[in-house]
Amino acid sequence: MNSVGVRDLKNRLSHHLKRVRAGARLTVTERGKPIATLAPVEVKDDLAWLHDMVARGEVLWNGGKPTGSKNPPRNRGKLLSDIVIEDRR
Repeated sequence: MNSVGVRDLKNRLSHHLKRVRAGARLTVTERGKPIATLAPVEVKDDLAWLHDMVARGEVLWNGGKPTGSKNPPRNRGKLLSDIVIEDRR
């Protein structure tokens, strides 16, 4: 694991963040003593469950945006924006 001093980290933050983005783990030191570790974020695929459902054929999705309801609700009164404004008062 590579170490970097606080002053160097401050002066060359973009450089060190590029290193972390590339997969490096950095130990931040202050006067030679470790105080923190910078590591890349592990990104989880939050939509893995959805991809599994598509693979099993439980749902259909062509990758596009939803088209919406075939029978959208009709507005028979005030505009929603007016209701929200009244509610804020």
